[in-house]
Amino acid sequence: MKRICLWSGPRNISTALMYSFAQRFDTKVFDEPLYAYYLKHHPEAHSYHPGADDILKTMENSGEKVVNLMLTNNEKPVLFFKHMTHHLLDLNRDFMKKTVNVILTRDPKDMLPSFDKVIYNPTIDDVGYALHIELLDYFEKHNIPFTVLDSKKVLLNPKETLKKLCDFANIPFDHNMLAWQPKQRQEDGIWAKYWYHNVHKSNGFQKYEPRENPFPTHLNSLLNESQPYYEKLISYSI
Repeated sequence: MKRICLWSGPRNISTALMYSFAQRFDTKVFDEPLYAYYLKHHPEAHSYHPGADDILKTMENSGEKVVNLMLTNNEKPVLFFKHMTHHLLDLNRDFMKKTVNVILTRDPKDMLPSFDKVIYNPTIDDVGYALHIELLDYFEKHNIPFTVLDSKKVLLNPKETLKKLCDFANIPFDHNMLAWQPKQRQEDGIWAKYWYHNVHKSNGFQKYEPRENPFPTHLNSLLNESQPYYEKLISYSI
């Protein structure tokens, strides 16, 4: 049994990776199971996250119960949990010793303008870079194996990067991971209508395209804050 936890920041192709793993016959995927826990314990986020009330009403609010479900579910040989790193808050992280841990990052020059379109003028806590370094330090302190995926590398060479990821997780690579039908999945969170438009129109990993529009000036300070964290993260990437 493999329980893969993808620890992502927002707008980091995490949903595309969830769709990729969903194509495997041996795998069941889960979309951000800690989202309601995060919103319940972070009232400020509740005020600006689209669909927050529906998320709280329809999902398990207890982080401890979510972790227990993650560790006891045996539906398929491989379970893939797509998480946002900031959803962890102060949750006890001992369970990570029993999961395959993958940090997913993205160049802030590409990510910040994308996120800003949904949640305007985000903070460093919203975008995940500092929290990723916290998590990386936790893994190293407790000798927990982990790897880092850079979104750009995945988009430039999906097959090669996914092979390396499967090797890390000690599961066979499956060519079905490279393509899917352009439609919603039943595993999508109820927030999909706010965030997943591009994935629902895709049939695989989109080709990487450098940004053409000027970087928004109101995000410059956040870019400067995020960049050193990102540079440290990619030094670990496969």
